Amino acid sequence: MQIIPAIDLKNQQSVRLYQGDFKQTTVISDSPLKQALAINQAGLANLHLVDLDGAKSGRPVNRAIIEQICAQTDLKVEVGGGIRSLSQINTYLTSGVNRVILGSAALNDPKLVQQAIEQFGADQIVVGIDGKNGQVAVSGWLEQSSVEMSELMASMVAFSVKTFIVTDISRDGTMTGPNTTQLSELQSQFPSATVVASGGIRNLSDLKQLEQAGIKAAIVGKAMATGDLPLQVLAEVNASVS
Repeated sequence: MQIIPAIDLKNQQSVRLYQGDFKQTTVISDSPLKQALAINQAGLANLHLVDLDGAKSGRPVNRAIIEQICAQTDLKVEVGGGIRSLSQINTYLTSGVNRVILGSAALNDPKLVQQAIEQFGADQIVVGIDGKNGQVAVSGWLEQSSVEMSELMASMVAFSVKTFIVTDISRDGTMTGPNTTQLSELQSQFPSATVVASGGIRNLSDLKQLEQAGIKAAIVGKAMATGDLPLQVLAEVNASVS
């Protein structure tokens, strides 16, 4: 299974939220760059960065730190949070970022996703689908829509989107285990796509359960920060990817 460590950025720090609540923030590190360097040195290849300030404000806020991480590590970096235009996507992709994640834009501005896929290709554009009770949430999870997650995914597959990061907000940052049933159902419904599991992953057992359910990639955040899934273990799991 491909393991993608996560760093959430807020006020230029690495933090974790509880169920996406900005009022329930735990600071993980004052130096996201040091954290990224440690991930790189452990032998992991990928990094998932979320600009939480950007997601809330609708514009990139922590871009300077993101560019530092890209410049000073060998990690393949994907970035999400507040990306709402082709120019913002282009700025990230030309400053060392490998993949850009479009979240709220997928629901509010689907044409942007279509244009981004046409201009930059499906390997560089990822769609993040975050939800609660099967329905999509946007704007840094501050707004709940009535659109089903599967409905949004179907419309994005029609635009040739290949990779989806699916997060159950109710599990995120809770260490209660991922929503394996939902993830597996979406992967089965859209076999041509890659569903990346996000939210609630706490231990090796969770990762094995996801793998058995047909999920080939997972984002790990809080369990990495707490030490429940240390970098060495994550690197070993990642190395076993055939």
